[in-house]
Amino acid sequence: MSVAPRAVLVEADGGSRGNPGPAAYGAVLKDADTGEVLAEDGTTIGRATNNVAEYRGLIGGLRLAAELAPGAALEVRMDSKLVVEQMAGRWKVKHAGLVPLVEEARALVPARTTWTWVPRARNAHADRLANEALDGTRDGVTVAPAAAEPVETPAAEPAAASPAPKQGWSGHALQEPTTLVLVRHGVTPMTAEKRFSGGLGGSNPGLTEEGRDQVRATADWLAPLGGTVDVVLASPVRRTRESGDLVAEVLGVPLREEAAFAEMEFGAWDGLTFGEVRERDGDELTTWLGSTEVAAGGGTGESMRGVQDRVLTGLDRVLAEHAGRTVVVVSHVTPIKVLLAHALGAPLEALFRMELAPASVSVTAWWPHEDAAQGHRGSMRLFNARPPEAGGPAGW
Repeated sequence: MSVAPRAVLVEADGGSRGNPGPAAYGAVLKDADTGEVLAEDGTTIGRATNNVAEYRGLIGGLRLAAELAPGAALEVRMDSKLVVEQMAGRWKVKHAGLVPLVEEARALVPARTTWTWVPRARNAHADRLANEALDGTRDGVTVAPAAAEPVETPAAEPAAASPAPKQGWSGHALQEPTTLVLVRHGVTPMTAEKRFSGGLGGSNPGLTEEGRDQVRATADWLAPLGGTVDVVLASPVRRTRESGDLVAEVLGVPLREEAAFAEMEFGAWDGLTFGEVRERDGDELTTWLGSTEVAAGGGTGESMRGVQDRVLTGLDRVLAEHAGRTVVVVSHVTPIKVLLAHALGAPLEALFRMELAPASVSVTAWWPHEDAAQGHRGSMRLFNARPPEAGGPAGW
């Protein structure tokens, strides 16, 4: 029986040949006192940028530490100044494409962790593992025999208890979540005039040139996701399909339609402003605003509850088909709010307290529930963010 190390060291690196291009990461876990190698990981991740690969290397190393040295003090050494400074909290995360990776890494960081930047020459071990993965000479984790044995904690200095799982982790420390990057479509003529604009049952307007520019800016902002994205799913409504085409082109992934994420149908109110509906159908509007069970348009459209049922059925399907992967969903205000409320465990009425800008990005992560009958646990990682070019303040 081996003795658990009181302190461990993670060295991690990542890179792509092309930026973006074929990418891989390397991570090594060592006993901090003896320098003994406990485990190595060299894994390809498809097409990605250097920064994405660096974060994947960090996550790979953190997973090794969580599995093989729970409770040990941890030092992370990397030659990526960006990753070290962002994880230490000294630099802001300004690129939306990195936010899901940052949050995934933070969920794995134990309480006693220090961050150290090192020159590339001092990170040669992890760099070698990444290049071996890219060259096809290794793939995956190798654990040293001693590290794989049952662990005995020294009696003189018990190892600290592992930190409680953070919200969104739900105990699945070594399991990849399914990440949904939720993108609202760009503006249409009806968006600019603040008119009710539903799904396929309405007038179905397309994007304006301003709307296209907004979506292009957001797509460029998401470009570092690169090869980590499985697919772009777009509502079949014209404005989301057009937005999805732009996003899929930039990310270099296929586009598929998903009808479950279409906008709410507003029935007879489609094309009208809120003021026009209040003047014409004031009582029906008040009733609709007061109950998630009442259909819009005086009964000619959908209810919030009906939209929720439709969207969550689609969510279950997406999580089953893309487990552990990242999916970009290009959708509308109501379906995105439904997904966010569900991730937070908030009541459906919370939709009325959220605001989503055109071409904005929100991110949710989903882990299988311990009780399979209860589906998935969700976590919101980002809300209503946009690059400056799409209308958002810098740093969102």
